[in-house]
Amino acid sequence: MTAARKTKSVLISACAVPVLVIGQFAMLAIVPVAIVLSGALRNTALRSVRPWAALLAAVYAIPLALWAIGPDRAPSLSKDMHPAFVPVISVAAVAVVVALVSLRRRSPAVVKG
Repeated sequence: MTAARKTKSVLISACAVPVLVIGQFAMLAIVPVAIVLSGALRNTALRSVRPWAALLAAVYAIPLALWAIGPDRAPSLSKDMHPAFVPVISVAAVAVVVALVSLRRRSPAVVKG
């Protein structure tokens, strides 16, 4: 897989995170969060995106861990998640998208796609 395809998959996954969380599919959002984090860590062209990807993963991991270790778990992560986490996760995902878009504008030769 080329660097451009990896970058595009990270961008699409970062866009999918807020859609899934807002749409009450928070548990499924673990897949695009993992793609964003692993893509940012593996691709050397995305060094400037790594802190934002780590922030997104950390912000998503907090309600996931609270749901997993909570004594009275709801049947889904979306129902158990505090409503304040939804905008926080969405803002973190938008920060990743902004970082990716600004990286593309700064160095189009490095990250095409």
